[in-house]
Amino acid sequence: MAPLFPSYAGSGPYCYTHSLIMVATAAGAAPPPPAAVETLTGSPFGFELIAGSLPLFDPYGWDPELGLDQAIGLLGLSCVRTAGGTGEEALDRLRSAVEDGPVLVGPVDMGLLLYRPGTPAPGSGDHYVVVLDVAADGTVLLHDPQGHPYATLDAPALIEAWRAETVAYTDEPFVMRASFAGERAVTAERALRDGLPLAARWLGGRDDLPVPPGTLGGAAGIEGFAALVKAGLAPETRELLGHFAVRVGARRVSDAADCLAGLGLRDAAVIAREQARLIGALQRPVVGGDDEALTAGLERLAPTYERLRSALVSEPD
Repeated sequence: MAPLFPSYAGSGPYCYTHSLIMVATAAGAAPPPPAAVETLTGSPFGFELIAGSLPLFDPYGWDPELGLDQAIGLLGLSCVRTAGGTGEEALDRLRSAVEDGPVLVGPVDMGLLLYRPGTPAPGSGDHYVVVLDVAADGTVLLHDPQGHPYATLDAPALIEAWRAETVAYTDEPFVMRASFAGERAVTAERALRDGLPLAARWLGGRDDLPVPPGTLGGAAGIEGFAALVKAGLAPETRELLGHFAVRVGARRVSDAADCLAGLGLRDAAVIAREQARLIGALQRPVVGGDDEALTAGLERLAPTYERLRSALVSEPD
């Protein structure tokens, strides 16, 4: 019998998930724990090699904006999403919106949130925050889910970060979601079960979403990633993997495994847990530069995506 390991508990870059939980809770909803909300975004169900060069442990064609919309719908919530305009217009919208409750703001350029150590560093990554208030003097009060409760930022600095000019998956500046409300009561189990067909669809490789030329998904993406490793990873790619992509990928799939097990989907849960271990095991060779071990790990990981998809479509819900 395989050893029984505890579920993961600890920190991790779940910015949009924790931001959604904060605004939903403030609206009187009772969202499930972060593991379930992250699973509802669809993020654990796939791999993509964007433009043939950027490896991310999320599905082909997926991005956090799509994931947020999916989770909001599955949770029975509604909100008002706005974007665009000038910085001044966006700030006016934000100032008006926070009078009715906290606002989910993002994506923003994390490297331009000037309360964070090491900033300014434009292009350091995409991020989501929850804005609580905009004072008369322009001071913005916010919760940053990556370790900065009640942070403050001058309005001009927020606007620059909020332009999201370095965020590749959006061409819309000043995206925000406000006026959250519960449209219908949905249990965590119901939301997760309703999300299963979407999970299988993500794993199968959606062809209805735009992707940059050369993008590969699933096993083909992993094989393309392995070819990059053999050719020699660019330093910035290795840094992204070591600081972000591997650890968030392993946690996402670990959380999905727990959710699948809770639904009684044993075969799918076993495969997802194996997948999480394989992804997590990539961290040491990525950081240590052991590309032979990294390639071997990717070769073991590649077939698990179709195995998980097949388990999801064959197991009764």
